[in-house]
Amino acid sequence: MNSTASPTAASPTAASPGLASGAAANVNTAADTALVLPPLDSPEVAEMHQRMRRRAGRGRRLTYVVAALIAAWILVPIYFVFSMAFTTQETVRSYPKNFLPFIPFSTDTMRFFLESEGVLRGLWNSIVVALITLVLSTLISIPAGYAIARYLFRGRDLFRLSVLAVRAFPIVVLSIPLAVLFLRAGVFDSLYSLALMHTALALPTSILVVSSVFASVPYELEEAGQVFGATPFQSFRHIVVPLVIPGIAASGLFSFVLSWNEVFAAAVLTLDNRTLPALVLASLANSPDAFQFAGSFFLMIPSIVFMFFIRRYLFNMWGQVTK
Repeated sequence: MNSTASPTAASPTAASPGLASGAAANVNTAADTALVLPPLDSPEVAEMHQRMRRRAGRGRRLTYVVAALIAAWILVPIYFVFSMAFTTQETVRSYPKNFLPFIPFSTDTMRFFLESEGVLRGLWNSIVVALITLVLSTLISIPAGYAIARYLFRGRDLFRLSVLAVRAFPIVVLSIPLAVLFLRAGVFDSLYSLALMHTALALPTSILVVSSVFASVPYELEEAGQVFGATPFQSFRHIVVPLVIPGIAASGLFSFVLSWNEVFAAAVLTLDNRTLPALVLASLANSPDAFQFAGSFFLMIPSIVFMFFIRRYLFNMWGQVTK
């Protein structure tokens, strides 16, 4: 019985030399691989680093080229409109056209535009309508956005989709029925009715922007304020509102720019009290080039100036939302 068990007991011992030889082979292979790798200061490693730097440099140059092309695509038309708006009318009518500073700088074109019939009144109407739209959309979007961000209620997702679905309708689908409604109600050709139309167009995006900003503020901050004796309204006013001011400013910016640049509804819903975009559109066929370039400058520059002053609020909102 001992002689029968001895081969079985000896079999692991017999297999151990193979395992040991395999492990030794692996160790030798790893050692050989380590020996094959060149040192860090060798020419091969230096060339590999140079190839990596060249590849990174090509990617960086490509990024700069694409950014420069996008910037040129945006800035060249703006610069061309600016140069034509601040020169003489003879230069505007001449061909081929040049750019500043190779053309005489003059306010003749701008004075011609401002002295044209109805321009100052249209400019005032645009400012009034845009400010009313900004105030109304902000006052409505703050409670609506807060309710969407803070409360769970039946139909909340459907409400979000319904708010966003308003922007899916073309403006002509909303303008024509509203024109008939305003005629019957006796408020047609009014700045306030046009401001209501612009508010309806701006509200969906304003509500979604404000609700996303409210959602980025932790609710625990409001609870902490209530723990220290503040009412829910006081917590909202003194804790939440200062944190969401950048988002509210961005929403107001969007509403202002949308109302300032909107032209179709203004052309349909007004006749005598036209805004500046509607006035420029109505006179394009019979207006000279100087009027068109100066009008384009007036329609473009308020949005750019407003964006320049509001940019820090946009940057703060971006940093707050992404934290």
